[in-house]
Amino acid sequence: MTDASWEVLSNQAVAASGVVYFLALLAHLVQWAGLRKLPAEQQVTSGPIAMAGRLGVLLTVVAVGVHLIALVGRGMAADPNRVPWGNMYEFTLSGTFFVGFLYLLFLRRFKLEWMGPLVVAFVLTMMMLAVVWLYDPVAPLTEALYSPWLVIHVVSAVIATAAFTLGGICSVLYLFKERSRAQRGYLARLPALTSLDRISYRMHAFGFPVWTFAVLITGPIWAHEAWSSYWNWDPKEVWAFITWVVYAAYLHARATAGWKGRNAAIVALVGLATLWFNFIGINFFSSNSQHSYAAPMVSSVAIHSTTSEVSR
Repeated sequence: MTDASWEVLSNQAVAASGVVYFLALLAHLVQWAGLRKLPAEQQVTSGPIAMAGRLGVLLTVVAVGVHLIALVGRGMAADPNRVPWGNMYEFTLSGTFFVGFLYLLFLRRFKLEWMGPLVVAFVLTMMMLAVVWLYDPVAPLTEALYSPWLVIHVVSAVIATAAFTLGGICSVLYLFKERSRAQRGYLARLPALTSLDRISYRMHAFGFPVWTFAVLITGPIWAHEAWSSYWNWDPKEVWAFITWVVYAAYLHARATAGWKGRNAAIVALVGLATLWFNFIGINFFSSNSQHSYAAPMVSSVAIHSTTSEVSR
């Protein structure tokens, strides 16, 4: 296959996965619409409602698989072949893939069936935003990105981001369930507050060491290899460290001060806000980041500036 064929395949796979995610969302909504008519304590293991839930999970599995094809095609479309995170469009595709993948990975272990519609809706929304506003044609990586340390750094960062996102969803649901006086519909079918709090903690406990590895170990090694300095006070470096501090405070408070429930959920959401601002916001609000290649709009400015300097 030619590079152009791989790029077409990637674009078609993105569209196809979006359609399948949408169908999965519909199946989950049908399931939860049916559950609203039943008492919250009644468990449904068979019949049309249970089948809709299983169909939603099956479609999510298919969508995540097609999503992976889109990422592989994106990397194969470049010359030379590369990892699929050369710009914000590719970063977003990678991040949303791992959100869906980790959800499926932890589905049975933590009994996360209730999270299905929210995860699928989140992934689908982010993919739509990426296609509409962030799409950029396949292009070679900048020289700084040709490093095995980048691969390790980004893989660990997006895995941690996915885990923190799932934990953040649990925290949001905890706050909604806690404040709701009438436990009806979807909220009534959620796990107990203690279970939501525990699942959120486990997600964050899984993501934090991975984020630490990405931010404090592989990130500085790659930075030294690319820019001859372990720390450059780059906006993304600073915000990644801020995120690390917030999540470290969250885990420390739970372990030492016994913070649980509402206070812990709020701190977790502060961490999630810093995480996603670093992931997306820095690229559009900062003009001096050495990570500016990650956003198409900023990248074009950086390339123009470099060309001007060379011409002088």
